[in-house]
Amino acid sequence: MSNQQKVAVVTGASQGIGAEVVKAFRARGYRVVATARSIRPSGDDGVLAVAGDIGDPATAQRVIDQGVARFGRIDTLVNNAGIFIAKPFTSYTAEDYAAVINVNLNGFFHVTQRAIAEMQKVSGGHIVNITTSLVDHAVSGVPSVLASLTKGGLNSATKSLAIEYAKTGIRVNAVSPGIIKTPMHAEETHAALASLHPVGRMGEVRDIVDAILYLEAANFVTGEILHVDGGQSAGH
Repeated sequence: MSNQQKVAVVTGASQGIGAEVVKAFRARGYRVVATARSIRPSGDDGVLAVAGDIGDPATAQRVIDQGVARFGRIDTLVNNAGIFIAKPFTSYTAEDYAAVINVNLNGFFHVTQRAIAEMQKVSGGHIVNITTSLVDHAVSGVPSVLASLTKGGLNSATKSLAIEYAKTGIRVNAVSPGIIKTPMHAEETHAALASLHPVGRMGEVRDIVDAILYLEAANFVTGEILHVDGGQSAGH
């Protein structure tokens, strides 16, 4: 395979949004390093599956090292891995806190640091962080302090990294979804969840994939928090 072909790393790639992002990048000719705790090997020679806990720095190192060894470069990183635990604030346990911090923040930090080091070698790259519109518009029926704490941090880090690397050819953006129709939401909850969005529906996985692909192609866009939330963050 030619080392001129672009390579994307996608975390949380075993299901839902991550799995569809992998397919979308492959459809555009990218080779993909796909990682998740329980991801299975791929039959596609253009996809390298790396299993592990992305919050573990050793996993992040393996993801980048194996991606470079197999494909020769890293051009794009989609930080999609994340967990959401909805509990009243005083009901969160130390284990809940540690789990959310591990995936949402540690996972971002370790793999992004290593990906940027590789992007600098090719004088360019793009990072997309997946956050949540709950950061901007809290919902009384959806307790989300740990999501706001961690994903809000990613929104801020997106802007900080965008400015730090603006002159190096590396862009950093975020996609801030509303509630997306994935297997984590039981079908009987869909009507109630749809009502949380001014447009009256839940988001589809494709809505998020399209936003990521837009940012990937938008060479003059960096430091952007792109809300894909049916108007949720704008108001009610």
